[in-house]
Amino acid sequence: MKSYSARWAKRVALVVLCSIAAACQLPKSGPNKSEILAGSVESGGDAFVVAVDDRVARATAVSPALGFSSSFRSAANLTSDSVRPGDVLGLTIWENVDDGLLAGETGNATTLEEVQVDSEGYIFVPYAGRVRASGNTPEQLRELITAKLEEQTPDPQVQVRRIAGDGATVSLTGAVGAPGVYPIERPTRTLSNMLAKAGGVAVAPEIAQVTVIRGDQRGMVWYQDLFRNPGLDIALRGGDRILVEKDTRSYTALGATGSQARVAFESQDLSALEALAQVGGLLSLSSDPTGIFILRDERQDIARQVLGRPELQGEQRMVYVLNLTSPNGLFVARDFVIRDDDTIYVTEAPYSQWTKTISLVSGGLTPFANVATLTGG
Repeated sequence: MKSYSARWAKRVALVVLCSIAAACQLPKSGPNKSEILAGSVESGGDAFVVAVDDRVARATAVSPALGFSSSFRSAANLTSDSVRPGDVLGLTIWENVDDGLLAGETGNATTLEEVQVDSEGYIFVPYAGRVRASGNTPEQLRELITAKLEEQTPDPQVQVRRIAGDGATVSLTGAVGAPGVYPIERPTRTLSNMLAKAGGVAVAPEIAQVTVIRGDQRGMVWYQDLFRNPGLDIALRGGDRILVEKDTRSYTALGATGSQARVAFESQDLSALEALAQVGGLLSLSSDPTGIFILRDERQDIARQVLGRPELQGEQRMVYVLNLTSPNGLFVARDFVIRDDDTIYVTEAPYSQWTKTISLVSGGLTPFANVATLTGG
C-alpha cells in the first residue's frame, strides 16, 4: 500500500513538473512588461522607455495644427451689391422722347432682360457701347450708363437690377448635406453660413474637417472651431472649393483590452483614458494596470525635450509607460494625448499567467484521477 502511494505521488509530481514546464510556453496576447522593458535603449534595445508623469504628458500633448493663413483671414466679406464677372443684370431704359434710340412704337421704355457681365467685367449696352460693370454697384453702373446715353438722347432714365447668376460661386463637396455649386449671396458670404446653406456636415461635428482651396492656397480647420473662434469663419471668394471630410486619424489597440483593433478617433483631442474606454477598457481578470504602453515614432523636438537629450537626430522610437495604480496615475492617463498611428498595448497581469498555470495543472491531474478510479485504486 505504501509503495502504491509512493508511485502515485511520483506520478502527481511528474504531472506537476510537466505542467510547470508547459507554463513557460503558455499562450498570451503578447510580451509581458518585463520583456518590453528589456528592449529599452538602456538595455541594448532600440526604443526609449519613458514613464509618463505630468511633465511628459505636457511635453507630448500635441494636436494637429489646423487653421487658415493670414491671406484667408484678412479677406473682407464680398459686398453683395458689387457686380462681378459672370453676374447677370437686368436693365430698363426710359427715353424722354416719342421716337427714341431704343424705344419701340408701343412706349418709351426698353427692357434688356438678361445682360451677362463678361470675363473681363464689361457689359454691352446699345448706343452706350461696352461699359465697365465689374467692381461697381448697380447704382454706380446706372450712373455710367446714363452718362453715356445722355450724349445721344435727352434725359434718359436707367434702372439696373441684379439677377442671380454664376459670377461668384463656390463648390461644396464631400461630407455635406447637399453637395453642389452655390452663389455667394448676402446670407452666405462666410464659410459657416455657406456650409449651413448646403445642409451642414454629414459626419459627426467632432471629427469633421473643412478644407478651403483658393487658387494655389489651401487651409483646413475643424468644423467646430468655426463656432469657437469667429476669426476662422473666413469670407468666401468666387471660385473657392470647399471640401468636408471625416478625420482619418486612428490608433491600434492590442493586448489585454476589451477589443483588439484599429480604432478611429472620436474627438479632436483623445486622451489615453478615452482611447482605452473606446475599446472596452481593461479586463478585470487579465489586464495589468501598471503595464500600459504607448508605442510611437516621436518627433525630434519632442523626443529631445522628453529625454533631455538635445543631440538626438530625427524621429525616435518611444515607449511611454502608464501606471494607473500610481497616486496620480489616472490623472496622468487622462492628460496624456494619443496621436495618429499610436499603438496602445496592455500587458497581462502576473495573476493571469498564474491562473493559466493552475488551470493547466488541474487539467493535467484529471486524467490520472480517472485512471485510478477505473482501476479501483
